[in-house]
Amino acid sequence: MAYTQSTLLSNTQPFPLASFPNRNLHPPCTRLCLFRPLIFKGISVVEPKRLVPSMAETNNVAVEVFEKEDLAVSLAKYVADLSNKFTSERGAFTVCLSGGSLINYLRKLLEPPYVDTLEWSKWHVFWVDERVVPKTHEDSNYKLALDGLLSKVPIPPGNIYAINDTLSAEGAADDYETCLRHLVKDNVIASSPASGFPKFDIMLLGMGPDGHVASLFPGHPLVEENKRWVTFIKDSPKPPPERITFTFPVINTSAYAALVVTGKGKADAVHSVLGSSQNSVKLPAGLVSPEGEMKWFLDKGAASKL
Repeated sequence: MAYTQSTLLSNTQPFPLASFPNRNLHPPCTRLCLFRPLIFKGISVVEPKRLVPSMAETNNVAVEVFEKEDLAVSLAKYVADLSNKFTSERGAFTVCLSGGSLINYLRKLLEPPYVDTLEWSKWHVFWVDERVVPKTHEDSNYKLALDGLLSKVPIPPGNIYAINDTLSAEGAADDYETCLRHLVKDNVIASSPASGFPKFDIMLLGMGPDGHVASLFPGHPLVEENKRWVTFIKDSPKPPPERITFTFPVINTSAYAALVVTGKGKADAVHSVLGSSQNSVKLPAGLVSPEGEMKWFLDKGAASKL
């Protein structure tokens, strides 16, 4: 398997390496490492290519390109390493899931060694966004995650925070934000000392062909929302129309964020965010900028225009 390395700019905020317990994980940022290697896995390239992301270069950005099966293997290890880090440090691991194909790419967590060794009882699971439909509906992100992952691991039911599907979109968003505020108060979810927004351990995000993340769509006013933690949409360009979603301040306060993007149909949006053009349209995916590490998991189709 071939490896080609290049570099992406990272920030230069101080981060004491001694306080980072697992050197196999990248620390969120450090003055000792001003550049993060960009590793393409499974692709042979004659010369390294430097990517200048159109997203704001205020965070540590890593991009990896895989064969599909290798992507699932690497994503499982990434999540497992973070689980071990946070359960050891703070006794809990707060995970935010998305819908789409993400759950399928987490399937390796259901295999040894992870299924038997992760401290599942310390996981707390949330949704970055959710469709306002019954939990049994095929469009439900909760049902997707329950069927594909959560029902197969011993996470306590009380640690799985689904929306109240009996409420309207506005009511469900208000209720979910209230739930999060209680959990921050109880120290289940960390919070940012600077902003007061909840600081989830990991945001596991997908991206649509139009560059949307969560239920934050290009050109929609909700992209600019900066006060609320959870908001709602009734006119989603993608059905179903009614959804709730985390806002960008919450997404970007997270300790780690992973964007899992696959398929040639998303190659244009990936190029708009990660490509070299200085005049790219600012897509929602390009606005993801967590306080810690940002990592893209791409397959060769999604990366085909880089």
